[in-house]
Amino acid sequence: MAGLRIQQLTVGPLEENCYLLADSESAQAVLVDPGDEPDRLLAAVADTGCALTGIWLTHGHFDHVGGVAGVVRATKVPILAHPADHLFHAGAADQAARWGLVVENPPPITQELAEGQTVTLGRFTFDVWHVPGHAPGHVAFIGHGLCISGDVLFAGSIGRTDLPLCDPSAMHQSLMRLATLEPATRVLPGHGVMTTIGREVASNPFLSGAARPIGA
Repeated sequence: MAGLRIQQLTVGPLEENCYLLADSESAQAVLVDPGDEPDRLLAAVADTGCALTGIWLTHGHFDHVGGVAGVVRATKVPILAHPADHLFHAGAADQAARWGLVVENPPPITQELAEGQTVTLGRFTFDVWHVPGHAPGHVAFIGHGLCISGDVLFAGSIGRTDLPLCDPSAMHQSLMRLATLEPATRVLPGHGVMTTIGREVASNPFLSGAARPIGA
């Protein structure tokens, strides 16, 4: 993974983790889930000396897409996301308003993601896994010893399954699939601290079998 730089940028009132991935050799960068504070995210990209080439979205909840409009307005980069979350993308501002918050709706998805695809940053290629449950179009980006898990898997916990369009049974299946990754795989979650698959399989009740998502 030499040459791949990873920066966690926690943004917005819900403390969502946006990840800035940069390839020093190709001088390219992507933002994964720019949920808020677009000016801060753009400044972080500028500090890398790399050119932003895209936005990758794990899912469409407002706290993960609230900064997309500002980033795209400044850079005109493509937006990669699963089409099953279209309703969330289109309604991000309304979602946020229910929490008493304000975000912009993101522009339309530029490139639709699907199970089995790959996404590329310079020399680095990541597999796209469709891992629904927290959201119908939720994906994870897997590669180079990393799992960018969005709101499926957290350190010691998992994403909510009691929100509109959640599917607890699908969430359980997605978690069991992530549990098959190599134990050393680093998990970069949508909220909270980084962890590893091995640590979660050993201690997270939702991966060890001691608990199931609400409703599953």
